[in-house]
Amino acid sequence: MAFQAGGRRPAPRPVPASPEGQAYLQDYALLLDALPFPSLVVDHRWDVVLANGAFETLFGAVAPHPTAMPGDNFLRFVLFHPDAGAVLGGHEAGWCLPMLAQFKTTLERYAHDHELQSLRREIAQDPIMEAAFRQGLPHWLRAVGEEGARLDGAVRPLRHPDPLLGAIECRVVGETPKTLLDMGYARYTLVLRATPRPGTAPRRSRRAGGLGPHLSVVPAPEG
Repeated sequence: MAFQAGGRRPAPRPVPASPEGQAYLQDYALLLDALPFPSLVVDHRWDVVLANGAFETLFGAVAPHPTAMPGDNFLRFVLFHPDAGAVLGGHEAGWCLPMLAQFKTTLERYAHDHELQSLRREIAQDPIMEAAFRQGLPHWLRAVGEEGARLDGAVRPLRHPDPLLGAIECRVVGETPKTLLDMGYARYTLVLRATPRPGTAPRRSRRAGGLGPHLSVVPAPEG
């Protein structure tokens, strides 16, 4: 099982303490690599524990980033990597806001986690991301309901690097066996849907580290 290359991790990759747990993960890695769909195992911080070859193919063209590579921490990738929207279609509403909702819930549960608190400070230092967290997220949740923040079962647009696939949809499937759950991990698979989307929305430019010049879910300031 190869992990995402490039970039510098902000923290060591999480591993189970027991030899039995490590052996289980090694075998689970073989299972993931046999899957045709992108699949990853993450901890509660979204640090990537395992990612299969299909996942690496999907994100293989993203540029190096010091802290936000998709195979290092998927949450940081979604929030801060300038190439995230090039792979994750409908980036703002389809990926960023649901992930911010996941982060908010996790931060409330693990209030004293230093890594999560560090990420919260990074969000606060980015005016666009802070606006998304404080204003855009509550506004969006009121519009779509709490179910809109669920990942398992959600259908999301993707732009696959394989030209035969191109702009498609995936269904996010959360399927975590008890052994992984007991380790504090969760597994998500992006099941690529066979029917391509009829069109490709024009890409919006994004500055590095933010969502772009303005969030559609945050009312624009009056001039």
